[in-house]
Amino acid sequence: MTTAPRPRTTTRDPQELGHRLTAWLSGPLPGARVEGITVPDSNGMSSETLLFDLVHPDAPVRACALRLAADPAAYTVFPSYDMERQHRVMSLVAEHTDIPVPCVRWLETDPAPLGAPFFVMDRAEGRVPPDVMPYTYEGNWLHAATDAERARLERGTVSVLARLHTQFPPKEAEFLLPEGSGSPLRRHVAAQRAYYAWVVKGVAPSPLIESAFDWLDDHWPNDEGPSVLGWGDARIGNIIYDGFDPAAVLDWEMAAYGPCELDLGWAVYLHRFFQDLTESFGQSGLPDFLRRENIEGAYASLTGHTPRDMEFHTLYAALRHAIVMLRIAYRQVHFGEVQVPENPDRMILHQGSLEAMVRGTYW
Repeated sequence: MTTAPRPRTTTRDPQELGHRLTAWLSGPLPGARVEGITVPDSNGMSSETLLFDLVHPDAPVRACALRLAADPAAYTVFPSYDMERQHRVMSLVAEHTDIPVPCVRWLETDPAPLGAPFFVMDRAEGRVPPDVMPYTYEGNWLHAATDAERARLERGTVSVLARLHTQFPPKEAEFLLPEGSGSPLRRHVAAQRAYYAWVVKGVAPSPLIESAFDWLDDHWPNDEGPSVLGWGDARIGNIIYDGFDPAAVLDWEMAAYGPCELDLGWAVYLHRFFQDLTESFGQSGLPDFLRRENIEGAYASLTGHTPRDMEFHTLYAALRHAIVMLRIAYRQVHFGEVQVPENPDRMILHQGSLEAMVRGTYW
């Protein structure tokens, strides 16, 4: 299979960042230097990650990772990046739960040293299910695993969500509520509407995304359920696994306060996204892995809470992902990598599945 080039995500030079980071380290750890700089293959589309070794006799840890707010010159995915908020979430998760979240060593909110706020955290060792090429494709370690091994990974992943939602004190997460009025879910959706308005400002809007928002209004849950701390970007591509067990849970920039189904719907749909894509190219993928009914059943057995309104939350996840995909597509337009089609919905890679969800024919 051939794919389009990976979209551009940065204009920064990793080696230059390493030199600037070494200069910055003279404050918290005089004499420290940065070596072995690499950019992970899974480097995301929003914030950037840089892996490096910290060399100093008194260094608290050698293997480190830098999490840097998005490059303002690279047509950012999100309108703002609150690294202090991410740092706070990760620190609180480490304090209140047994979720394996990397220890955050230093936070810098001043953009001057590296051009944007950042934090340095411990680097976990292990392996990550790849996005490119997706783990649903033949030839990667997860696809080659046995059914029993994938079942272990699936159960451990759902356990991460169950423990996060049940162990973390809900009141401690209320600072994540967006401004406005209404329930946490109402505010979450309102924030996504505002994000969509920002994405399409000055460019062609998406009729499909707007119809999906209308669908949400028409199918709003009668009982939204209690709110919890949600991971936000709850998918296996954001977990480092030791064998088939979670070793580190990463990428907390989308953390939110709302129903647990926000995370469950995201986990279900993000796998469906890769599975549908795989099937569209003639491969079978992993049809028995991370199935919606399996995730719901495992979560219920671990927490005693039976997930509710999952069609709503799965469609909402697909809608949120569509907004991100549209922004990424317009970034490719910005850098001259693609042209805008006559129908802007065609820039949404999962256009067909979202249309089917809105029509009620997907499941």
